[in-house]
Order: sequence, then structure tokens, then C-alpha cells
Amino acid sequence: MPAKLSRRSFLELTGLAGLGAAVTGCSTGPPSGAATWAMWSSSAAEKKVWEDFSQYVEQQLGVKSVPTLTPSSGYPTKLDLQLVSGTASLVTAINGTLIPTYAARGAHRPLDDLIAADPDFDLDDFYPTSRRLSSFNGKTYGIGFDVAPTVMYYNKTLLQKQGIPLPSRTEPMPWATFRDLAKQLTGDGQYGFTCAPAIDDLVSWIYCAGGNVMNDAADRSTLGEPQALEAIQFVIDLFVQDKVTPPIKNLVTESSLSNFIQGNVAFMQNGPWQVVNVRKAKFDWDVIPFPAGAAGSTPRVSGSSFAIPSGVREGAELDLAWKLLKTLTSTGALDIYAKAGRNNPARLSAGSAFKAPPDNLGIVQEILAGKIAGGHAFDVTTNWNQVKQLLGQDLPRTFLGQVSVTDAIAGLTPRLDILMRQHQDTVRQATARKG
Repeated sequence: MPAKLSRRSFLELTGLAGLGAAVTGCSTGPPSGAATWAMWSSSAAEKKVWEDFSQYVEQQLGVKSVPTLTPSSGYPTKLDLQLVSGTASLVTAINGTLIPTYAARGAHRPLDDLIAADPDFDLDDFYPTSRRLSSFNGKTYGIGFDVAPTVMYYNKTLLQKQGIPLPSRTEPMPWATFRDLAKQLTGDGQYGFTCAPAIDDLVSWIYCAGGNVMNDAADRSTLGEPQALEAIQFVIDLFVQDKVTPPIKNLVTESSLSNFIQGNVAFMQNGPWQVVNVRKAKFDWDVIPFPAGAAGSTPRVSGSSFAIPSGVREGAELDLAWKLLKTLTSTGALDIYAKAGRNNPARLSAGSAFKAPPDNLGIVQEILAGKIAGGHAFDVTTNWNQVKQLLGQDLPRTFLGQVSVTDAIAGLTPRLDILMRQHQDTVRQATARKG
């Protein structure tokens, strides 16, 4: 069994050793018996949602609710520090892409025993994709609070001013049609499309083309295969050849949301999790299914969950943590979440609460149910942050036309394959510990 990484070693490796005292000793902490939970929050609208959640927790559990809200960009680092220092909340929110990472290293406990012992908890009331994203190595490590496919936002006001018919509310447009429309809507300070210059957005196009970042065994990269290359090239051509996107000023801080809300962009690729923020736009807008490639409209489906850290002690502390987790993912709590437009809830019985505006928001549940278009669960590895970091080194340069797609992928593939092999080693070690 590999040696456990000490708190001091972890802090030194991450360059955060100087923050150790701040994590452990500069706060009086929450009152004894409080329901503590951690969540990311990057806007006033999001903060309001979590304040309402906190009130709901106190009403349901009759104890003090103490949420720790952290901006999205800093949340994983802060959670790492809290987990290794033993100061994590009873329940922590985790993005689905990081569940394998935390589960493999034993940072969060499996929940299967708690689920099996609780006759009042119905896991079947959660979307199957949410349950998949919340699991690792055959065990459940989180209970989903949201799950949703990537969709295409569009500026109805802008299209109507141009005299362009609005796109179908239910039928995904082919890639060629989308490209022609984006070109038609570009000119005089106006742009046809915006997305983030990163793998998280590229992957939807890759799935729609029938490709993936990795093979089914997750032991080698498949970005160099024809389907993935075609998808990446299509998006890069929108940026470099067709110039239908706003000029990139900074690859790190480029924001498709900011571009879209300014009102001069026709289409934005994003998830329903941005509805709460797009609602402040000063123009009429809506959402439609993602454009269909050779494999159809199968963009990535993402989700997030609440989980219980392994450091939570058996007995009263674990009992409170489980009650808190159930409350945070209950129909009542997720109704609050959905009505605010924060995202589509992971629980089926709360789905009807995710209502307009925009008018066509109901397609999210239709897509998840397979009645309209489709979706592809976001496939990740136990070292997905390292994969993203590697892809973030050279791939963004293709959006600037500084390197070709084929050259960038050829240079990245050997290093991606190494990370895939490391992922397999981690899975084997986790399986051995489980046995």
C-alpha cells in the first residue's frame, strides 16, 4: 500500500506550506453540532441560492447551518487544504470531474452502506447519468445535486434584428448549418459564436463527432484519431479561418459568458448552470439543443455532487453528515436551486422546478431523458486535473492560429498516454485497497 501523503508534504508540494497555520488556527470555527458544508459560489445570484439553501437546512434539521462559500477558481485548492488538514466540512460539494480523483486517494468515503441502511432514501430518484458521474470503481461517492447537458444559448433579439428565422427549439441543426449561420451573423462588431478555448468546451464537439479524449479502457489518448481531429479542427476554423468569434485577448481569462452578455454575440456554447447569470442580460434569449455532428447531438453531460469526507467520524458526526447530505439533495432544496435557474437538479422529482426564463429551458430534461437529441457523460480520469493542465499548455494556441491542430495533438499525445497509464496504476491501487 502506498504511503499516505502527510499534511506537511502536501502543502510543500503544492507550494502552500505558508498557509497551513491559516487553515488550522486562525478561526474559532463553527459551533459544536453545526451542519457545516462547503460549496463554490462566484456571483451574487449564486450566493443568494446558497443562503436560501442554508435557511432550508436549518428549518429541516433544527441545527445551525454553516456553509463555506468559495469562488469557483479557488475551491479545489481550498478543499484540498481542508481535507489534508482535517478541517473540511461535514459535507463538501465536488464537481463530477474530480470525484474519481478524490475517491481514488480515499479523501471521501463511499456512501453505499449509508444508502443501503436508509429505507427513506431513494437513489433511483436521481438521473442515471448523475449516478454514474457520482461513482468510482463500482461505489457511490457522492449524491448529485445537478446534472445537465451542454446546450447552445442564442440571442433572439440579435437574430430578429437581422431578419433571420429563429432556430428549431427541438431539432439540432447540423454543423454545416451552424457554421453558415455563425458566418452570416458576423460583421460590424458583431459575432456569430463564442465558447471557451479549452478542452471542457471542445469535448462536446468531439463527442458529437463520435470521438473522445481517451479510448474505452482509458489507457491511451484518442485525440489523434479522425473523429476527434475533425471536431477540434471544426471549432478552430470558427476562430481562425472564419473569424466568427470575438478576438481572444487572454487565453486564461477569456469568458464566453461575458462575451455573450454584452449582446453582440449570436450563439454561446455553455451549460444550464449559467441560466442564473444570463438572466441579467438586457436582450431576449433562449436555449436550443447542441449542433449535431456525425454522431448526432451528443454533447457532454456534466454534474456535481455532495460528498462526505473520510475524516468524518463514525457515530453522531456521521449521522449528522448523512442527514445534511440528504437535506442538501432533497426535492425541497433542489426546488430552490432549480427555480433560481442555478442548474438542472439531479433529482427527477425536482426537475419540473427548472422553469423559464428562458422559454425553452424544458429541453434540458428532455435531453437527459433521451426524448430530444442526447448527451455523453463527461469521461474523465483520476488525474483529470493533470490532463487538463497538459491540454491547456499547447492546445489553446490552436485557437490563436499559432500552431496547427495536428501538430498540437501530435505533440501532446505521448504525454497524454503517460497520464493515462498513471491513471490505470491509480485505479489498480484503489482496487487493491478495496479488496
